[in-house]
Amino acid sequence: MTSWQPGSPCYRSTGPGNHVDLSREGVSDDMLLAGFAASDPRLSMAFVRRFQRVVFGIAVGVVGDTGMAEHISQQAFKRARWCADAYDPRRSGVRTWLIRLTHNLAVDAVRIRRVAPAESAEMHRLHGSLAGLPAEQARAVVMAVVHGMTVGEIADIEEIPLGTAKSRIRAGMSKVHSALPAQCEDYE
Repeated sequence: MTSWQPGSPCYRSTGPGNHVDLSREGVSDDMLLAGFAASDPRLSMAFVRRFQRVVFGIAVGVVGDTGMAEHISQQAFKRARWCADAYDPRRSGVRTWLIRLTHNLAVDAVRIRRVAPAESAEMHRLHGSLAGLPAEQARAVVMAVVHGMTVGEIADIEEIPLGTAKSRIRAGMSKVHSALPAQCEDYE
């Protein structure tokens, strides 16, 4: 049975034949985290449903392997349950906190794996293009393109206004795009 079907723990009955997916209802992220930490089955399922895509997206973006990303995603949710009491809503939102937790786990997994990166001319050109950007633009581009983060998530993590995050991504992408064709002409 999939988690969005009636009868699953993340549904709440609103009358005969009517069920509401708590992960999509107006239940706050903080409330879902509290229920998840307390092992409440319905709130736990709703918490996982609400954040599973972003957690998996961050993990696969960092490690580049879906199998390993699934494992990291499971570890991220376990860690979130264990560390929920350390969550401080004054520092960040639940989503941002969970993204950081997942990212850190994924980076640790990559470090442990220590697979040597493929040495290719394209990767060197891309790294060179990113290295030529101001640090804040390079971070914004990597978070958006590699990690699949939204502009809102980037703004939260960087603690900057939404418009500034958009500008950094746009300017960085423009510079990378204009730098890469010039470097690729050497091989044509």
